[in-house]
Amino acid sequence: MLVIDNLCAEIDGKPILKGLSLTVDAGSVHAIMGPNGAGKSTLSYVLAGRDNYTVTGGSVTFRGQDLLSLAPHERATAGMFLGLQYPVEIPGVSNLLFLRTALNAQRVLRGEAEASGAEFMKLAKAAAEKLGLPFDMMKRAVNQGFSGGEKKRNEMVQMHILQPWFAVLDETDSGLDIDALRVVADGINAMRGPDRAALLITHYQRLLDYVVPDHIHVLMDGRIVQSGGPELAHKLEAEGYSAIAA
Repeated sequence: MLVIDNLCAEIDGKPILKGLSLTVDAGSVHAIMGPNGAGKSTLSYVLAGRDNYTVTGGSVTFRGQDLLSLAPHERATAGMFLGLQYPVEIPGVSNLLFLRTALNAQRVLRGEAEASGAEFMKLAKAAAEKLGLPFDMMKRAVNQGFSGGEKKRNEMVQMHILQPWFAVLDETDSGLDIDALRVVADGINAMRGPDRAALLITHYQRLLDYVVPDHIHVLMDGRIVQSGGPELAHKLEAEGYSAIAA
């Protein structure tokens, strides 16, 4: 589904990714762990097409397409979803309006029929209920006045409504108490399937107790330096990254 080959990227002339390679097959969940400044968030931004991140080498193929040649909205239409580490607020725009507009924009670009008001409300209510987000919050401005946990739940609601083929979740566990973590993890697990895949970016092993990945990768200094199964997260939790660096 996603093939990253020798990807190099920089911001403001500073190299961050320095030859990163990774293959994520459909039906799998991969996790990336690493110390601060390793390039984890940069990888997520490059995949999403964020401004100011310049690709200087390598390639990314997503479901047979050259991902790097696509504009951000085209990547979203192709089925790429980015869950932000710090979800932004959008004053004056309700969650419901934001999500229906996003969903229908993607459907139009795919040549599909737009969701009617009734169809969308059914989708929104089901997603909010599944993720434990009071439906009244869907009527409020996007993330405005939300707690950290509510913002993360709201992003999971967005993911469930948009139904992407591939989700990149950048530290979606940060700022969550144990109850919110379980709800968000349940939301991620509910999206697992043979035709979908996810890349979880996290500092900590605790999320991986609830969303067990197929593969874990250690990212340091812009490259993946070690890969393994779920047991690798426990090793990192116990020994830290210094053992890997050695």
